[in-house]
Amino acid sequence: MKKISLSEELKALSYPGRGIVIGRCEGGKHAVTAYFIMGRSENSRNRVFIEDGEGIRTEAFDPSKMTDPSLIIYAPVRVLGHNTIVTNGDQTDTIYDGVKSGLTFEQSLRSREFEPDGPNFTPRISGVMTVKDGKYNYQMSILKSDEGRPEACSRYTFAYENPFAGEGHFIHTYARNEEPLPSFEGEPKLVDIKGDIDEFTDLVWNSLNEDNKVSLFVRYIDIETGEYETRIINKNK
Repeated sequence: MKKISLSEELKALSYPGRGIVIGRCEGGKHAVTAYFIMGRSENSRNRVFIEDGEGIRTEAFDPSKMTDPSLIIYAPVRVLGHNTIVTNGDQTDTIYDGVKSGLTFEQSLRSREFEPDGPNFTPRISGVMTVKDGKYNYQMSILKSDEGRPEACSRYTFAYENPFAGEGHFIHTYARNEEPLPSFEGEPKLVDIKGDIDEFTDLVWNSLNEDNKVSLFVRYIDIETGEYETRIINKNK
């Protein structure tokens, strides 16, 4: 797979929906993840990321304007021991509980499928980063309707061991800005990971469509120590 520019890819997508990037920094010292949300409706745009323990959750920016909290209020990031879980919905909790009880990442997601928001049937995208004893691996998943047909769920899991410095993978919910919104297709995209945490945060945020971007979370985890830094940007302030 040819490596592409994350910045150029984001600029080319006016509405990728929600997106997850996981990889390794240029210097190789840090595991890297980014999660962003976008919105076209007032309800979707009326959100912010806030810190919640070692993770984050979404919250209504103006509670008086929240019309339907389902599918948009959830914890996108949670930490369980050496595992950092990143998803676009409440399946974060499903993975957390499953792994805690002894299931694998893939097994935990067997109880879930795409979101019940026809005609889009938004995919559930998920990732888990495992940083332990100086080693780093990650997995990504997408649960999507079968060619837009809600009768069947297609399940894909991708595992990446010992990722290379300066590289990562990018998965997002929608392939194109059409009606209905078509689901992401194929494997997660191989992308470059550039800069320190502040440079990378700026790169991602400034590459997202200005009208549709809502919030961004970025975390750099030291692979040797497990210590991490986090950045959060909210368009609503």
